[in-house]
Amino acid sequence: MTPSGAKPRGLSRRLLATGLRSLTVRNFRLFATGQIASATGTWMMVVAQDWLVLELTGDSGTALATVTALQFTPMLLLTLYGGRIADRYDKRALLTGANVVSGVLALLLGLLVTGGAAQLWHVYVFALALGVANAVEVPARLSFIAELVGPELVPNASALSGAYFNIARVLGPSLAGLLIEAAGTGTVMLLNAASYAATVAGLRAMRPEQLHRPPRPAARDAKVTEGLAHLRSRPDLVATLSLLAAVSLFGLNLQLTLPLMARTVFHTDAAAFGLLTAALAAGSLLAAFTGTLRRGRPTARLVIGWACAFGALAAATGWAPNLPTALVLLVPTGFASLYFAQAANHRVQLGSDPAYRGRVMALYTLILQGSAPLGALFVGAVTQYLGT
Repeated sequence: MTPSGAKPRGLSRRLLATGLRSLTVRNFRLFATGQIASATGTWMMVVAQDWLVLELTGDSGTALATVTALQFTPMLLLTLYGGRIADRYDKRALLTGANVVSGVLALLLGLLVTGGAAQLWHVYVFALALGVANAVEVPARLSFIAELVGPELVPNASALSGAYFNIARVLGPSLAGLLIEAAGTGTVMLLNAASYAATVAGLRAMRPEQLHRPPRPAARDAKVTEGLAHLRSRPDLVATLSLLAAVSLFGLNLQLTLPLMARTVFHTDAAAFGLLTAALAAGSLLAAFTGTLRRGRPTARLVIGWACAFGALAAATGWAPNLPTALVLLVPTGFASLYFAQAANHRVQLGSDPAYRGRVMALYTLILQGSAPLGALFVGAVTQYLGT
């Protein structure tokens, strides 16, 4: 082999070592392994739940939007308090409890579906209860990454977390589409319930003494208002979160539009819906792995640029004339959406004081996911009366 041929291989090894350096931390490996299994089950559940709603209602976009709104409304009401809890109490214990609750909810709904007793209101109750659990779990999980690996590895660990989450976004919908056709939505929901055990097992197997825990604030210092005051003193964080709010409200509603496109525009089945979701996730996965090479805090220009790119690509996808074109366009759309969200995440998280990180990331979660109820109701009404 010539020296010129050896150079690219050496570069590849260095890039691989750089991109995976957080996996040298045992606690993070346990966390990532459990999250891959659980996130795969969660994305299977997303497809199964949406498909069940469409089956129960005769393809009602309004019902689908209502489920989405119910699941994310607790984000609007409770996530800031979830961040306060994450700053005040042990994050590992909070994550264990939240995952147990989510697993039990999925089990109950799965049993109702397999028993032929599921009704639309059951799905509504499940979505609302899961939203409450997520209001605690998400800010705790996002801020827990810094405790797992320490501040220097936060960008890499966060990007790897996005990577395994998007591996799940590729695997989950694809598997769900096939399993729904073969065994029904109830079986998919039961498998999701079982997947939460992997996360709980990984959390319990961690070594607490190896966590990078910041000092816990006193109860009087862990107020939501203290976190908001910290944000007011940081215009760079406010600007990033404001841009995130605009994109989340009007752009990040593909979970709602993709099943409607599959059934009412392209007139396809659950397997094709799974492919659409998987194409979006494939682009996101590529963005996540690209993000593992990033070092340091992203600039404002980078965040703004990728927000604009996502908007243009999402608009192009909406005008796709057929299924193959939509599949092709969804890959770069997924890349731009995650790269933007990931850059905003790193800019906010690395710019926050560790003592306020739980509350700051709770606001990030509130904006990223809690904007969904308003956006979902708007998009649901538009698609119901004007078409997808």
